[in-house]
Amino acid sequence: MWFMNSSDTDTDVFSAIADPTRRELLLRLAREGERNVTQLREPFSISQPAVSKHLRILREAGLVHCRRSGREQLYGIEANRLRDVHQWVLLFEKYWDDKLDALGEYLDEKKKARQKKT
Repeated sequence: MWFMNSSDTDTDVFSAIADPTRRELLLRLAREGERNVTQLREPFSISQPAVSKHLRILREAGLVHCRRSGREQLYGIEANRLRDVHQWVLLFEKYWDDKLDALGEYLDEKKKARQKKT
């Protein structure tokens, strides 16, 4: 697949979002906007260097940007690279639609069978 050919796992979007801490960092940046490392670290029980490492991986994958504001480095989300993930998930949409349709038909049959018994 065109979006899964990365040989560098540090810059691969899928590898970057595989970690729950990085996914949470992305969610926070999407909801709250730009933040510095100290602000991003607050809900986690990990060190500032660990958060910085996660942010570096997200930055290398093109999922966050970093800009300097005075003495601070502010991180913000770059959601365009998540299109790769979206395109990949879309490949499975038909599968889930088919499964949900089959479940709906099964439930309809069960309901009709129950109604016939009463």
